[in-house]
Amino acid sequence: MQSVIIGWQVYEITKNVLALGFIGLAEAIPFLTSAIFAGLAADRFNRKKIMMVATFVYLMGAIALLILSYHFSDMYFRYGVMPVYSIIFVTAVARSFFYPAQSALMAQLVPRDLYHNSSTWNSTVFHIAAVSGPAVGGLIYGFAGIHAAYISVITGVVLAFAIFSRIKNKPLPKITKNETLFESLLAGIRFVFSNQIILGAISLDMFAVLFGGAVAMLPAFALEVLHVGPQGLGFLRAAPAVGAVIMAFILAYNPPLKSAGRNLLYSIAGFGLCIICFAISRNFYLSFALLALSGMFDNVSVIIRQTILQLYIPDEMRGRVMAVNSIFIGSSNEIGSFESGLAARLLGLIPSVIFGGSMTMLIVGTTAKIAPNLRKLSIKRNQSAHTEIETAEMGDL
Repeated sequence: MQSVIIGWQVYEITKNVLALGFIGLAEAIPFLTSAIFAGLAADRFNRKKIMMVATFVYLMGAIALLILSYHFSDMYFRYGVMPVYSIIFVTAVARSFFYPAQSALMAQLVPRDLYHNSSTWNSTVFHIAAVSGPAVGGLIYGFAGIHAAYISVITGVVLAFAIFSRIKNKPLPKITKNETLFESLLAGIRFVFSNQIILGAISLDMFAVLFGGAVAMLPAFALEVLHVGPQGLGFLRAAPAVGAVIMAFILAYNPPLKSAGRNLLYSIAGFGLCIICFAISRNFYLSFALLALSGMFDNVSVIIRQTILQLYIPDEMRGRVMAVNSIFIGSSNEIGSFESGLAARLLGLIPSVIFGGSMTMLIVGTTAKIAPNLRKLSIKRNQSAHTEIETAEMGDL
C-alpha cells in the first residue's frame, strides 16, 4: 500500500519519472550498505526480536509519512521530495535487518521435508498481500484521500507487529567455527560465490528484476499512456501479484521442481516477453493481463529459488547467506526502479521498458550458456519425502 501511495504522491506533484527512480535509489543505498551486517546479526542475535524492532521502525516511518502528508505541498516548495526520500532511507535499513531474520526463522519453524510446501505457501501469502495492498491503497487514495490511505498503512503494520509477537522463539544454531568478525561477515559471500547453482539462480533473478521491472514506471503509464487515475494505478500494481497467486495455487499441486533449472530459465524469459508486450499495449485491460501473466512467470522462479536456498544453506549461516540473497534480489527492485527512471528519462518511457524486457531475455540466454549446472538442475522428492538436488556435477554442492 505504501509504495503505491508514495509513487502516486511524488509523481502527481513532480511529474518527473526520474523522481520515481530516486524512490528506489533511496531504498537501495541503505539496504545494500547494511545487509551484510543484518545477516550477521540474524546469526548472532534473537531473530524474532530483530523482526519486532525492524517492524517498529517501519511503523514509525509510516507515521512520519502520514504527518508529512498534511504539509507535503508546502514542504515540496522548500525541500522538494527529500523528506520522503529520508523516511524511505530509514525504513530501508529496517527492512534490510528484517529480511534475513525472517527467512532464517522460517527455516527453523518448518520441517526440512516440507520446505517446498513452505516456499509455495510463503509466496502465496506474500502475493495475496501484494494483490490487496496496491489495489486497496489506490482505491483509498482515490476515494478517501492520502491521509486515509496512510492511516490504513499504519493499521496494517500494527497488525503485523501483533502477529509477529505471537511467534515462538527459536534458539540460535550453535556456532561451529571460531571466526573473526570480518571472517563471519564474508562467510555468506564466500558460500554463495562458491556454488554455481545458487549464484546462478539469484543472479538470474537479480538481473531480470533489475532490467525487466516496469513497476516503478506504472504511475507514468497510468497517467500518460493508459489515462487512469490512482484507482487504476492500484490495480496495475496489483496485477503481477494476482498472477503470482494464481500460479502459486497451480504450483501447489504441480511443483516446478522436475527440470527446475530449465523451468527457471523459461519462466524468466516469459517474464521479459510480457514486459515488452506491456510497453506496447495501449489498452488498460490488456496491460493488466500482461502484468498478471508476468507475475505468474515470476512466481515460478521465486518458488524454485526459495526451495534451493532453504535446502542447501547451513542453519548457522542462514542469516548471512540470506542477507547476500537480499542484496541480489531485494536491492535489485530498488536499483531497478532507479534504472527504469533513468532509462525513461534518456530513452523515453515506452522505449525504456522495451529495452528492459529485451535485456532480461538476453540475460536468460547468457546464463543458460555459462551456467550449465543450473540449466540441468532437477529437484526430486523421493518416497521418504527427503528432497535432493541432482546435477551433472555434484561437486558444486
